[in-house]
Amino acid sequence: MTTIFDAPEEFATTALAGFSSIYARNVRLVKGGVVRSTKVPKGKVAVVIGGGSGHYPAFAGYVGPGMADAAVAGDVFASPSTAAVARVCRQAEQGGGVLLGFGNYAGDVLNFGVAAERLRAEGIDVRIVPVTDDVASASAETPAKRRGIAGDLVVFKIAGAAAEAGLSLDEVERVTRLANDRTVSFGVAFGGCTLPGAKQPLFSVPKGEMALGLGIHGEPGIREEKIVSASEFARLLVGKLLIERPAGVQKVAPVLNGLGSTKYEELFVLWVAIERELKAAGLEIIDPECGEFVTSLDMQGCSLSLLWLNDELETYWRAPCDAPVLRKGTIIAAEQATDALTDEDGPAVFAPASDPSKASGKCIARLIGEIAEALRQAEDELGRIDAFAGDGDHGQGMRRGSAAARDAASAAVAAGAGAASVLAVSGDAWADRAGGTSGAIWGLLLRAWSGAFSDETAPTDAAIVEGARRALDGVTRLGRARVGDKTLVDALVPFVETLEREFAAGKSLVGAWQAGAKAATEAAEATSNLTPKLGRARPLAEKSIGHPDAGAVSLALTARVAADVLASERG
Repeated sequence: MTTIFDAPEEFATTALAGFSSIYARNVRLVKGGVVRSTKVPKGKVAVVIGGGSGHYPAFAGYVGPGMADAAVAGDVFASPSTAAVARVCRQAEQGGGVLLGFGNYAGDVLNFGVAAERLRAEGIDVRIVPVTDDVASASAETPAKRRGIAGDLVVFKIAGAAAEAGLSLDEVERVTRLANDRTVSFGVAFGGCTLPGAKQPLFSVPKGEMALGLGIHGEPGIREEKIVSASEFARLLVGKLLIERPAGVQKVAPVLNGLGSTKYEELFVLWVAIERELKAAGLEIIDPECGEFVTSLDMQGCSLSLLWLNDELETYWRAPCDAPVLRKGTIIAAEQATDALTDEDGPAVFAPASDPSKASGKCIARLIGEIAEALRQAEDELGRIDAFAGDGDHGQGMRRGSAAARDAASAAVAAGAGAASVLAVSGDAWADRAGGTSGAIWGLLLRAWSGAFSDETAPTDAAIVEGARRALDGVTRLGRARVGDKTLVDALVPFVETLEREFAAGKSLVGAWQAGAKAATEAAEATSNLTPKLGRARPLAEKSIGHPDAGAVSLALTARVAADVLASERG
């Protein structure tokens, strides 16, 4: 049980502030993350990593000489926003480019990817390496679909050492990808974890059993088996990973990782058996690590990661580093940084807008306020739906994101913004506060929609319909989901297509929107029969059958609310 907190919504930011205070020798707190507190040579490649909070010491605990230069932190189990990733990268960049590393989760892929696009447009060379070490989440034939778990530590350690050695961005990327390709992990849970403020764990494991192949965001395992002795347990873990041993490999770097509530003494007992299994397989063990490196709040369980070494990877694995979670070799000489960090976020300034566009901006703000209230009321139900095959945070994220969008829209209206600006800043605020996949998608959706509007004129009905198409195109291009993948797109596509068809046939905007909302609702309900092909729920496809997708359900809900607001606005 996660019991120590004030406001659950402030858990992640408060924890990061406390960490930064305690480890001021290593890090400095910035908005949305931390950067190294020691001087960094000009021209060095910046290794920037990140993901959701709740996994301490991942990811802020990896920041320091010889490891990462900065870490971006989202809310608990939620990807950091695009804005946060870009903001922290700008603080860390030293002229040598940026290598972005994160676990291969849909929200992280989307937010880090969009941030990379923005940074490249600013002239910063950015490379992306998602960690894909979890053998339980996809087959060896489709490694790009695997999620990242405790292999994060291994891959980021190699990346940091390569960057510290002065390699170019091309070479740091090459070495990091090699480390990722040669890292495999498998995890087991004995008990679920509990989000701050939640009354029960995200999942439970039957007494006397263990869940194999769990995720680190509270996703349950792919199946349960009886708990076995340490020797049998070690044989299971090692056996799962030896299957993917590359030909000719004789050396391995193991990491035995506790997930939050498994005691170190238990891990030490397990290590004795793991060491025996690895040696029996003819492997030489190089610098093993045992402890908590990628946790899941208070989850009880552990994972084993193996890095199949060659001479180059061994050099970087053994290279010195000095981060809160990991110290190796001699201490790297470093001076404390003395430059002042600035907060990039000042008061928003909007271009002049016409009175008709300002009036439309007020209508948009009202609409977003109604959506925020509806999502607040639906939070528990959306979380319940999401928990069947996800981590149960969808309702919380939608509430937070829509509330932030409502506040941003109100502030924009008060500042005299027009329709396009009101909708655009609403999308940015939604993405920044909600984090995760849904936050990124809704940020994309609203910002893309705003591209059909103007601050100089009120949006026409045709522009509103065009905006819906722009929103769909933006979400599918960057999110890569398609109809049938069991995502928000399953409801968004029929909504947009119905809206366009009915409007083109001569129906009023209100009538066309109502028809689109009805189509979205029916499509969302029909996702119960689908199996997920993207996101965290994909490895748990069987558990998802019979339950609708939470993202599709919330999209349909917002469409219905918007239909009601439109109808009331137009009498």
